[in-house]
Amino acid sequence: MKKLTLITLITLGLCLMGQMSWAARAYVIDSFKITLRTGPSNENKVISMPSSGDAVEVLETQDTWTHVRLLDRGQGTVEGWVLSRYLIDRLPWEMQAKSLKEENTQLKEKMARLEGDQVEAARREKELTAELVKKSDALKKLQNKHESLKQGAGEYLQLKEQHETTRAKLASIQNTAQTLTAENERLRSSRRNTWFATGAAILLIGLFIGLTLGKREKKRKSLYY
Repeated sequence: MKKLTLITLITLGLCLMGQMSWAARAYVIDSFKITLRTGPSNENKVISMPSSGDAVEVLETQDTWTHVRLLDRGQGTVEGWVLSRYLIDRLPWEMQAKSLKEENTQLKEKMARLEGDQVEAARREKELTAELVKKSDALKKLQNKHESLKQGAGEYLQLKEQHETTRAKLASIQNTAQTLTAENERLRSSRRNTWFATGAAILLIGLFIGLTLGKREKKRKSLYY
C-alpha cells in the first residue's frame, strides 16, 4: 500500500514537473551537437542537428525525452524531440565566455573613448584656463586704462576750467587795454589839439605884437621926418 502511494506521488510529481516545464527555455549543452527527431525515440527520423548553445522552447517532457521548438533559426517553426539530458537551463559556458569577452571588448572600447574624452577635456580645460588668464589680464589692463582715462578726464576738466578762467581774465584785460588805448588816443588827440591851439594863439599874439611894434615904429619915423 505504501509502495503504491509512493509511486502515485512520484508519478504526480513528474506530471507536474512536465507541466511546469511547458514553454520554458533551455539550451543545448556545451560543445555538443544533438539530434532533433520527429518522436521521443531513437527510431524516429532526425529532422535537425542543433548545436551547443542553440536556444529551444520546451513544450513538454515525456520520460527521458523533451518536446522542443527551435528558436532564433530564421527558418520558420521547427519542432521535435531531443533527449532531456542534452538540455540545460543556463547559457553554455562557451557562449557565456564569448558574451563576456564581447562585453569586455566593448568595455575596453568604452574606456578608451572615456580616456580620450578625459584627455580632450583636460586639454580643453587647459586652453580655457589659459584663455581665462589672458582675458583676466586684458580686463585688468582695461580697468587700469579706464582709471587712467578717468583721472585724465578729471585733469582735463580742471585744465579746461582754468583755461576758461584765464580766457575770461585775458578778455577782461584786453577790454581794459582797448579802453586804455582809446583813452590814450583821446588824450593824445586832445593834447595835439591843445598844442595846436596854443601854437596858433602864440602865432597870433606874435603877429599882433609885430603889427603893433611896426605901427609904433612908423609913427616914430614920421615924427622925425
